[in-house]
Amino acid sequence: MEEIKFPDIESGQGPVVMLNLIRFKDKKVYFEEYIPAFGGVVKQLGIEGVNVRFVGEVMASIIAGESEKWDEVVLVEYPSAEAFMTIAQSDVYQKIANPLRIAGTAELKLIMTRQVGI
Repeated sequence: MEEIKFPDIESGQGPVVMLNLIRFKDKKVYFEEYIPAFGGVVKQLGIEGVNVRFVGEVMASIIAGESEKWDEVVLVEYPSAEAFMTIAQSDVYQKIANPLRIAGTAELKLIMTRQVGI
């Protein structure tokens, strides 16, 4: 499992949406243990504005490599990139939630996005 990377990101740019590509090791652990633990961490840190925007089961990979077999896609909105980084880098996340994330996922890709005008 790859470690979470913490790139230098310009601050003060508003909300971000994390694209989560998930292949499960144990879906029950992920949803029944990790998600509630993550919510508890967010609450304990006092961060508001973290919202799950979409959870979808992958039906087919149309343009993807053979090794890219995802079970679900999740979009989570954070009030800022800083809020995401604060959560992911916190001792409480690393101690409580991260071990459950690792136990529940065989592979996970996190991609930080920001809405653009089109």
